Amino acid sequence: MTVSVSDPFAAATDAAMPFLARATDPKDAERRIGLLVGRAARLLSIRVVRYKPGRRCLVEYDFESDRGNVGSDRVTLVGKARARGSPKEGDRLLRLLRDRGFGDGAEDGIGVPEPVGVVREYRMSVQRKVPGLPASHLFGEPGDAALAGRVARAACKLHRAGILPRRSHSIADEIAILQEKLGELSASRPAWSRRLARLLEKCERLAAGVSTTAPRGIHRDFYADQVLVNGPRLHLVDFDLFCQGDPALDAGNFLGHLSEQALRIFGDATALSDCERAFEEQFVSLSGPTTRPAVRAYATLTIARHVYLSTRFEERQAFTESLLELAEERVDAGARIGARMGVL
Repeated sequence: MTVSVSDPFAAATDAAMPFLARATDPKDAERRIGLLVGRAARLLSIRVVRYKPGRRCLVEYDFESDRGNVGSDRVTLVGKARARGSPKEGDRLLRLLRDRGFGDGAEDGIGVPEPVGVVREYRMSVQRKVPGLPASHLFGEPGDAALAGRVARAACKLHRAGILPRRSHSIADEIAILQEKLGELSASRPAWSRRLARLLEKCERLAAGVSTTAPRGIHRDFYADQVLVNGPRLHLVDFDLFCQGDPALDAGNFLGHLSEQALRIFGDATALSDCERAFEEQFVSLSGPTTRPAVRAYATLTIARHVYLSTRFEERQAFTESLLELAEERVDAGARIGARMGVL
């Protein structure tokens, strides 16, 4: 049987990640990854589905296993290859999370994918692909506010898992990223340089007024695409940036992405406000009322970061100025609230 290979990014030619050539070679992949499936596994197809040159790559492998007289099983494995870092870290984290209530039998329906091993030669951790749609596809549909509340509970469950990695991320780190990215944007869009400088200054003041909390294990890249929905079950995915930090960062990041999605898809940043409200209220009810100011501050910083991010995708560049206006509006609103509370 011919194995189909789809590599629309030409990842196999990346000189900085030469192991991808082997990871997308049918004979090599069947031999190495097939061992993780079982002795009778046969490779059917390979798909490169995500790729950042010189950094990381996501590859899907479809296998069929012979079960003798009862037929055969098909399984899709997801391989995450990275130029840096050990693939064992991601594998170990998923195993630890599943041991702490994120397994297939979790009563609350909140889990993470099942890790199946590591292929050192590909610098790759491998996991079973979980079924479901990204939550982003369901916002704007009936029942989306209830879904947002479920996602908030999933975030809080992650924060309470008791896993505290060595790597950390603070609000100062968020501001440093914003300084770098808005600086790059200012250089490429000089007509906006004054507006971007004012936005950055206000973001810095907003961040300075945020109260810090005891760090916990956070996702750090938490938004709707990182949550797969399969009926009553949710799976959290992509823990590449998992670190210790303020749980409000995950919540604010999720809300900022929702506002950006609403603006981009519906032309109105408030179009998903019911979802944002449901998520925030559920998160605050589980994390405590003192977290609300930090959640909103992180949401504003996320929108400001999206001003830059929108310029990196051709299909989003039409929304850059609208995002800039939204970021200016939100940071001014945050300053007014802070002044009333005596914070800023």
